[in-house]
Amino acid sequence: MDKDYQSWLWQKTGEKTVKNLEKHGINACLVETVEEAAQYVTEMISGYLSFGFAGSDTTRELGLPQKLKELGKTVYDHWEPGLSSEESLEIRKKQSQAECFLCSANAIAMTGEIINVDGVGNRTNGMSFGPKKVVIIAGMNKVTKDLDSALKRVHEIAAPMRSKSLDMDTPCAKTGICADCNSPQRICRITTIIHRQPMLTDMSVVLIKQALGF
Repeated sequence: MDKDYQSWLWQKTGEKTVKNLEKHGINACLVETVEEAAQYVTEMISGYLSFGFAGSDTTRELGLPQKLKELGKTVYDHWEPGLSSEESLEIRKKQSQAECFLCSANAIAMTGEIINVDGVGNRTNGMSFGPKKVVIIAGMNKVTKDLDSALKRVHEIAAPMRSKSLDMDTPCAKTGICADCNSPQRICRITTIIHRQPMLTDMSVVLIKQALGF
């Protein structure tokens, strides 16, 4: 029964988020499941030949890198196993030169803003300029009421959990609480807010009525 209420709430808040994203020039949709999202995104981007993937658990949960490789597409994925640091860096650079860039978001406000915080910058760079098409895929757990609460979510939820998952030597990876640290392994170094679709980038947001990623 609780799941029914959660689904109802995500439907209502998701519909409002989609409406406001579209007001901001960003194509958006709300789907029920990971499987539905994977099919929808694969069909949407089938005409492109090269793809960049940011460091995202969500896009990989949809199986998109493997699906695109099986279709004979060129995939730039710095999470491929066995890469040297030099190879990983070169792939990150190529991601923003791909025709299509896929990533998630740290938070999306119901008011229509998309918030991301990066340590390196390949994601924030690739999603704002370079690729012809950008697809942002996110679970409804990342949607918040407004811009202030979205920024708060990044620091209180996304950053500590991501730091912990990467085994970073940061205060938040130990305590779960942001200390606005100066740790050499701090991952919160670049903050971007997409208020409207970038002028030269076709952007789509796919929201999924499931809890995905950090």
